[in-house]
Amino acid sequence: MYVSTANITDRDGAELMIIVSGGNLNKVLKILADGGYTGENFAEKIRDHLDAEVEIAKRSEFHTFAVIPKRWIVERTFGWLDKCRRLWKNCERKLHTSLQMFKLAFIRLLLNRY
Repeated sequence: MYVSTANITDRDGAELMIIVSGGNLNKVLKILADGGYTGENFAEKIRDHLDAEVEIAKRSEFHTFAVIPKRWIVERTFGWLDKCRRLWKNCERKLHTSLQMFKLAFIRLLLNRY
């Protein structure tokens, strides 16, 4: 997990997360991302650092509801996180505290399941 300040774009934050992970993501084969991560530069950087493929799950151009394959996985995860009151709005003063709140939210999720 990686949490960054608001002045870093999602694309740059993803690259930083991979660099900071220190080899913990070496078993990742494919990264599923939304339309904000399109572009060959991003895909090349991911290939250089992880040797993984980037798959983009784009929304349809029409403004109608349609289930997009695999995108529901990401949306479901955000839905789980939204159940945690402290993650609705970023009220933490330190970045490290925000990261710990995300970790606690996932630990709570796993403990409730098993």
